[in-house]
Amino acid sequence: AQMLGGALQGIGCEKDMVIDILTQRCNAQRLMIAEAYRDMYGRDLIMDLKENLSHHFKDVMVGLMYPPASYDAHELWHAMKGAEMEENCLIDILASRSNGEIFQMKEAYLMQYNNDLQQDIYSETSGHFRDMLMNLSQGTREEGYADPAMAAQDAMVLWEACQQKTGEHKNMMQMILCNKSYQQLWMVFQEFQNISGQDIVPAINECYDGYFQELLIAIVLCVRDKPSYFAYRLYNAIHEYGFHNKTVIRILIARSEIDLMNIRRRYKERYGKSLFHDIRHFASGHYETALLAICAGDAEDY
Repeated sequence: AQMLGGALQGIGCEKDMVIDILTQRCNAQRLMIAEAYRDMYGRDLIMDLKENLSHHFKDVMVGLMYPPASYDAHELWHAMKGAEMEENCLIDILASRSNGEIFQMKEAYLMQYNNDLQQDIYSETSGHFRDMLMNLSQGTREEGYADPAMAAQDAMVLWEACQQKTGEHKNMMQMILCNKSYQQLWMVFQEFQNISGQDIVPAINECYDGYFQELLIAIVLCVRDKPSYFAYRLYNAIHEYGFHNKTVIRILIARSEIDLMNIRRRYKERYGKSLFHDIRHFASGHYETALLAICAGDAEDY
């Protein structure tokens, strides 16, 4: 806290010092540092970071200071209330979080913004995409339960939903993908392949479009392998959108203490180049340094 005080309150902001301290501590330690900072200086560390830093570099450093649930709440709020709606942020967060994480995120959202997350989702989105987000945001997915006999029935319902595409069939598909346990869905996807002779991802891609389709696919990919899903999202954010900063920052921060090592491994296996290499290629300055410090890297990545 004392070193941060010196770095932030001196004549020129010592950005390298800020990066070194905040990226090399876990979230729990950063929260303790923020408390010590307030005790020593009578100032809020987040406010001082916002005042002294700018652009995407500021977003990274400030993002690191939120507890995970508060960070998710912060991202959802800005995705819905910002200058433009960011559906992909809603998809990334709500398709991948556990019941417990969703519960904590809703509490944080209410505390931080004095708004109900589900009410905001309802008012800011529409159609079957909205219905599905509302379902996911309840955090009522079954956990640990699997029934092989039921899996064949569920697979048949999904197969029919891909054929018929009516509102009712979309609802049935939503109910299965949003409420069944990951173990159950794993079996359902196997059965779907047996029934249709086709993997469920291309089947969904053929039948549906828009954000509803993207959300369906996100759930399937998260059930199969969450690190692979985030590796795919990072690759798209870096290469498809000319470096979509918000997505890159959000995933690196949110997954940094969960599965970032696995995400890095999947990224390299799938795309040939390391995540470290691609970030270094597209970002620059202190922003690049901060992202690389969170991402970390193996000797061959440099």
